[in-house]
Amino acid sequence: MSGFILNTMKAGSEIPYALLLLADETIEAIEKYIFKSDVYILNNGIQDIAVMALYKNSLTELEIKNMAVMENFRSQGIGSILIDKAKEIAAQHQFSSLLVGTSDTGLQQIRFYEKNGFVKKEIRKDFFTENYPFPIFENGMQMRDMIVLEFLIHHLSE
Repeated sequence: MSGFILNTMKAGSEIPYALLLLADETIEAIEKYIFKSDVYILNNGIQDIAVMALYKNSLTELEIKNMAVMENFRSQGIGSILIDKAKEIAAQHQFSSLLVGTSDTGLQQIRFYEKNGFVKKEIRKDFFTENYPFPIFENGMQMRDMIVLEFLIHHLSE
């Protein structure tokens, strides 16, 4: 991770909505999880270029609620750096699984997560039509269902 600095957002800091909105459609949606999430911001020494919000669903399950990389920094391995950090955090805190949800239309995102060891776990039917006040389109298709992917954490003691 040379040249990059990953910092945890401190309580009371300004929320990086511009970055978060790259992965979520509305501030209202972000505010449903952001205040109860641990937020990590990746800086390249000049500017903040990526963000990741981790939310504890339970004592055993950690979820990536938001992960975004500025467009001009994509396809450079930064997303995989963030995923590796999330796996490391999950293992350190004894979570048994790391989850992430993405739209059924997000074919590139699904491939990315699968490439990083995630497997499809469940489908949350009509998630995007029920949780957003307007239709959202991606890749020319309306987002409807959320695909939940899971990475199982293997601890050294196992």
